[in-house]
Order: sequence, then C-alpha cells, then structure tokens
Amino acid sequence: MPSLHDVQHAMRCSLLQDGEGPAADLIVGAGLAPAQRLSIYRNTMVATLANALRLSFPAVHRLVGADFFEGAAQIFVRDKAPRCADLNAYGAEFPDFLQRFEPAATLAYLPDVARLEWAVNRALHAPDADPLTVERLATVAPADHGKVCFTAHPSVSMLRSEFPVDAIWRAVLQQDDEAMAAIDPGSGPVCLLVQRLTGEVEVERLDEGAWRFTAALFEGRPLDAALAAAEAAGVDAPALLAQHLSAGRLVAFRLAAAEGNGPCREGDTP
Repeated sequence: MPSLHDVQHAMRCSLLQDGEGPAADLIVGAGLAPAQRLSIYRNTMVATLANALRLSFPAVHRLVGADFFEGAAQIFVRDKAPRCADLNAYGAEFPDFLQRFEPAATLAYLPDVARLEWAVNRALHAPDADPLTVERLATVAPADHGKVCFTAHPSVSMLRSEFPVDAIWRAVLQQDDEAMAAIDPGSGPVCLLVQRLTGEVEVERLDEGAWRFTAALFEGRPLDAALAAAEAAGVDAPALLAQHLSAGRLVAFRLAAAEGNGPCREGDTP
C-alpha cells in the first residue's frame, strides 16, 4: 500500500504532464478511464493557476492579449507548480520566465512590467507593520548610530528598469491608448519605490542617488555605508531618511555586530 506522500507525489507528477502518469495505477476507473479523470483535474489546475497569474499580472495580460497570455501561462504552470496553497503568492518567477520566453522577445520591456506588477501584488498582500518611531531610535547611543541597520515595511520593494515601466503600466491599466502611444520605451532608466502604507499601493519614482541610498537602507546595510554612498551621489541623506521614517517605510532596526558594509545579521539586536 503506497503512503500518502507517495500518492501525493504521483498525483503531482501526473497533473504536470500529459497522459496518465504515475497516478493512473492508483485511480479506480468506475466507468471513466484514469487518464480521463486525471485530465479533468489537470485542466482545472492549469486554468486556476493561469487565472491567478492573470489577476496578478493584468497589464502583462493586456499587453500581449488573452490568447498569448494563456499559452504562456500554461507553459509556466507546468514548469513552476505552486509551493503553497496561497495563490496570491504564486507567480514570483513569472517575470524571469518572460525574460527567457522567446515569443515575448519583441516586447523587451515586458519582463520589467511583470516585475513591477509582482512588486505591486506583493505590496497589496503584505502584512501590516507598525512604523519605527523616532523615540525608539533615540535609544541608540551616539557611538552606535553608524551601525544601525533598518528593516523596511513588508510591502516595500525597490525596482530599477531600463524602460519607463511605471508609465507603461499605468497607461495599459487605464486603457489610455493616447498615453501609451506617447511613451518612448527608450526614455529610461527609471528607479521605483513600491509601497502600501495606507491601504493603497503607490509607485513612486526616485532619482538614481536617492534610489541607491534608499535601497541600501531597505536592504539592511549599516547606516554608515548608506550615508557614504549618498554623500558620493550628492544626496541629502538626512532629509531622505527623515522622509522614510515619517512615511512609515521603516519598521524596525538592529545594530551591526561588526564593522563592514554588508547587511546586519539576523541575530543583531537594537
């Protein structure tokens, strides 16, 4: 008698390939061939996952059209099955898939539009978190200020693209053909901050220097290292840090345990 794990593994393999697969021997026909029963489940699974991708990537769906998207989604689904039951978390690898998907090569900006949409989806479903207060930061001794490593709000993402993907994304979702026609795909690069702080997802452009400083903060780099990079780029780092704090983009901090420019270790404490 096969174990539950064996049955589940056989079903997974059979649903991700055409034909009967290893689960066929475990299925009682009862008037319907095992292959037909598996086909029903397979079609339902693929349709459900393709629909989940369509909901997470609406601009990509509109850019390429329903038939193209459905075909690409079906290929992706068979290669990247979900790892958890939460369909909101499904599709993180889809932008990289589009980067490699030869039929989409004529739309060079498509993978980055997908990366922006995934950042928006991630922000939409991220948990809430209380913002870091100035009072909590005031507990850090002056000698340790440069060792502070921040934790960004769970909804925050940083994205850099060689294309104006934020403008493309907005024009496509608003179905504004005139705005879309006016976009020069070569007018990038753009540096973007994606966040959800008051219930609504925002996509904001930053200049290169501000983006690099912000990315260093949100990656958990020690403050000294982030400030050095900001100074080299001519960024008003104290003002930008104050802006991030007041906007609630930072939710916690730790102290670097040792000198260096790398992110703080998980075990570090404020």
